[in-house]
Amino acid sequence: MLLEAANISKSYHNTHNPLHVLKGVNIQVDVGEIVSIVGPSGVGKSTLLHILGGLDTPDEGTVSLQGEDIYGLSDGDRARVRNGKIGFIFQFYHLLPEFTALENVLLPAFVRRDEKDMKQLESKGRSVLKQVGLQKRVEHKPHELSGGEQQRVAIARALINQPKIIFCDEPTGNLDSETGKEIIALLKELNARNKQAFVIVTHDESIAQMSHRTVFMRDGRLV
Repeated sequence: MLLEAANISKSYHNTHNPLHVLKGVNIQVDVGEIVSIVGPSGVGKSTLLHILGGLDTPDEGTVSLQGEDIYGLSDGDRARVRNGKIGFIFQFYHLLPEFTALENVLLPAFVRRDEKDMKQLESKGRSVLKQVGLQKRVEHKPHELSGGEQQRVAIARALINQPKIIFCDEPTGNLDSETGKEIIALLKELNARNKQAFVIVTHDESIAQMSHRTVFMRDGRLV
């Protein structure tokens, strides 16, 4: 087992009634497994993904990555786990517009304290961009790339530190159907090649079909 989340609960409070988004969620992910989380909008899928990835804190429950409770760590140590063992792919790419594709990909690597050799880093970044089919777009900035190419840059950025698990939030949601199919095929290929686990929040039936396992979410619970 790579990841185990137990009894995850999360509420948001306003001036009236609390909104209970997650209600005792349990989920496990094995090494090299692709798990899709599907369900209607507003049921807590993205909130769960952010908690599993260490981006948001649960009110109750534990998230263990390789046996280590990430919410038992200090903020700094949890950030280091996020940077070294976890990758993220979002619907809207979140690329820095003034940076080239290569520079965007290398951002997580710059944060790592053990990565200091710039030539080695650049070579690594170019290799990852080649993996996603963008070896000819290395020096292009986001506005010079198509939506599918920007998503490939975002995927390469998620891969640069060779994480154990990659969390994807609607990775094809901002793409046309044909480009979406290309991205799905790429994720499947990367999973088979690198043996990395993927947890994917999606409304895309094609992603659910290519996953090893699909879990359904309703009213803050997995059903």
